[in-house]
Amino acid sequence: MGKYFGTDGFRGEANVTLTVEDAYKVGRFLGWYYGQKTKADRCRVVIGKDTRRSSYMFEYSLVSGLTASGADVYLLHVTTTPSVSYVVRTEEFDCGIMISASHNPYYDNGIKVINGRGEKLEEETIEKIESYLDGEMGEIPFAKRDAIGRTVDYAAGRNRYIGYLISLATRSFKNMRVGLDCANGSASAIAKNVFDALGAETHVINNTPDGLNINTNCGSTHIEGLQKYVVENHLDVGFAYDGDADRCLAVDSEGKLVDGDKILYVCGKYMKEQGTLVNNTVVTTVMSNFGLYKAFEREGISYEKTAVGDKYVYENMSQNGHCLGGEQSGHIIFSKHATTGDGILTSLKLMEVILEKKETLAKLADEVQIYPQVLKNVRVKDKEAAQADRDVQAEVQKVSDALGDTGRILVRPSGTEPLIRVMVEAPTDEICGKYVAQVVEMIEKKGLAE
Repeated sequence: MGKYFGTDGFRGEANVTLTVEDAYKVGRFLGWYYGQKTKADRCRVVIGKDTRRSSYMFEYSLVSGLTASGADVYLLHVTTTPSVSYVVRTEEFDCGIMISASHNPYYDNGIKVINGRGEKLEEETIEKIESYLDGEMGEIPFAKRDAIGRTVDYAAGRNRYIGYLISLATRSFKNMRVGLDCANGSASAIAKNVFDALGAETHVINNTPDGLNINTNCGSTHIEGLQKYVVENHLDVGFAYDGDADRCLAVDSEGKLVDGDKILYVCGKYMKEQGTLVNNTVVTTVMSNFGLYKAFEREGISYEKTAVGDKYVYENMSQNGHCLGGEQSGHIIFSKHATTGDGILTSLKLMEVILEKKETLAKLADEVQIYPQVLKNVRVKDKEAAQADRDVQAEVQKVSDALGDTGRILVRPSGTEPLIRVMVEAPTDEICGKYVAQVVEMIEKKGLAE
């Protein structure tokens, strides 16, 4: 990860850690950088944004920087992150930008840059942007006269993406009662249109964004609202998205949560049955539940584990040719159709399984036994020293040996704080708590905790 750009772009509180000047400079650099690389007469950049109040401010700042460097900018307006990725890769843009802080509160925002293949930007280019932000590159020339860029209203690009999603459905959703929680975010502009076009009886909540209510007690980070709504309205299924709609969590007709792990299982098993699960492998992160791996093993499905972050999931999929991967949080990637997590696409793929197998989501997902999990964060003086300590490692190994194939232990450093995360999954909460305490006690005994 870079100084400003993390695994999901340059993110921070608007005009505190991410300012309009930052956005302008990012635009200046990208317009100049891709202007040097493009084979066309002029660099072309497409921009989408979510519904945060500050998204308009950052959009105009980016546009100013891009056009001042000679780029033509195409505005999708309020749209989803995966739609920007789709438009970039299918319409030969030099790069794309999504203005969003995903599931964060409204006062945060972020700048996600997408390369010409529709993928998250490569580290090499991120390093160059950060070098420019830090004043290490010197001045970038301004475009002049007819070389100055312009903006183009490009809502048509978003509409083509909607048409693409509709085309992926294998059958009509007629007679299906579907609930959608749009998190007062990007999905508000797209999701209902897709489900209505496919014939569903669509019930929508949290689709009246006002710039301040994105993700507030709604969407995939507050699933309880949709759970209650699905049960009270006797719906067949519900889908909840986050602020930029690259995540999806589901709710079955009984109001039970179907998280990213269960979605990977339901879709993975179905794809194996259809002969479309390339390499017979699903890519997960180290935070996926032990119960998911037990279910995959029972079905004869292989799996791989990456670091936490859909960026790492996609890198593994791309390098190894796998077609399905994702995170417990609901970032699910179907690489045949997308290069990023896509919440609305994920809900369509779940609908396909439900309709083709003529089963309820409750029955499909109940085949996975989610193991109890206890996670404790330990504040430490030095993350690396704490994790590398021989006695701590020996204690972790002791727990792992004791659990055998009935559970697992994971000890990892926080990416952003001076914390060591100790997590155990096992058949009961009591067993989890016992083994977590055992490792935490060793960390404290060695004087590694603060």
